[in-house]
Amino acid sequence: MCLSFFICQKIDDPTSTLRELTDEADAISSVNSLGSKQALSTDYVDPDYQRGQLYPFSLSSDFREATFALTNAVPMSPSFQERWYTNLRSLMERALTPQCGNGEDLYLIAGAVPSDRRLQDRVTIPAFVWLAACCAMPGGGWAMGFVQHTRDGDIIEDVMVKELEKLLPSNPQLFQDNCGETEQDTERMKKILEVVNQVQDEERMVQSKEDTRPLSSMTSEGSALLPLEAPEERRSFLGRLMGFITTPVIRLFQLLYYVAVGILKNIIYFLWFVTKQVINGIESCLYRLGSATISYFLAIGEELASIPWKVLKVMVKIIRAVLRILCCLLKAICRILGIPVRVLVDVATFPMHTLGAVPIVCKDIAVGLGGTISLLFDTAFGTMGGVFQVIFSICKKIGYRVTFDNSGEL
Repeated sequence: MCLSFFICQKIDDPTSTLRELTDEADAISSVNSLGSKQALSTDYVDPDYQRGQLYPFSLSSDFREATFALTNAVPMSPSFQERWYTNLRSLMERALTPQCGNGEDLYLIAGAVPSDRRLQDRVTIPAFVWLAACCAMPGGGWAMGFVQHTRDGDIIEDVMVKELEKLLPSNPQLFQDNCGETEQDTERMKKILEVVNQVQDEERMVQSKEDTRPLSSMTSEGSALLPLEAPEERRSFLGRLMGFITTPVIRLFQLLYYVAVGILKNIIYFLWFVTKQVINGIESCLYRLGSATISYFLAIGEELASIPWKVLKVMVKIIRAVLRILCCLLKAICRILGIPVRVLVDVATFPMHTLGAVPIVCKDIAVGLGGTISLLFDTAFGTMGGVFQVIFSICKKIGYRVTFDNSGEL
């Protein structure tokens, strides 16, 4: 069964608006110069080679579509593909992952070095494939590389990362700071090398049995890792000729397949768009309801939170008023204490002097009243005496004159 591979449309058409990994059926009509800079599925129509993944999808903890990109595939013979997958799985499960904290700090880079041979004059058949592993675990890191040539009979080899970089074109640096080269754990690397030796011995035993039984009868665990085509038997010259003749028919069927897949995908996209709109509407309503609820509870919370603050403000005002009263009292006490002592003594003895002066005052009042009454009596009697004296004088004068007159007559 053939699995669908994706293409990276930005390689051929940097101005394309499609997503980074796109199915070939969607890219045929929308990507300019499709296949000018990368391989396509039609380039792998060959009985001896098939699309082999440099990093198999089954080694990942989850299914990632990036492993099904044609940029992660190179032409591999069925037998080499099976050996590569088997070796990688053995190394991952028995050495690399256990010696790096169950793979939490494990970083892997896979690639291939091209040879002079080409598939249909387009895709280069690799001379060897490689894998670089870096364990960035603090205090126990390590780095190691693995190389496997595509020639029959070659087994996987372990190399240092620096040696692997020298084998690659342009001698790139695969890991920053060479994956902590100065602090690598040699004990862990020894354990990894022991497992590598075991894997190499197992591969030699498998290759020794290939001469006694056909490839299709092998039941190794690595066959479970194959995500691509099942191994095919080598065809004769007549089979190759028939394959060349039937290639246009196969491509026609591929085109029909791409059209059917495209129609089905458009229908699925439409249904997904409708479903997404409904879900977005529901999410919007729920978001608004949640926002209103949160705002309501926030307002209540703010009011509840402001109560202690308001109570504190009132208490502060009360304390300030009490302090002001105490301050006034202290000022009054200070002023009272500032009055001379003599004044205080006079004020304190004022009642005693007042009580002691009452009899004297009463006496003085009585004497005054007696004097006043005596004066009134004296005035009255004097006035009366004066009046009587005046009257008596007048009468005396009058009587003398009468007497005198009478004597003259005589």
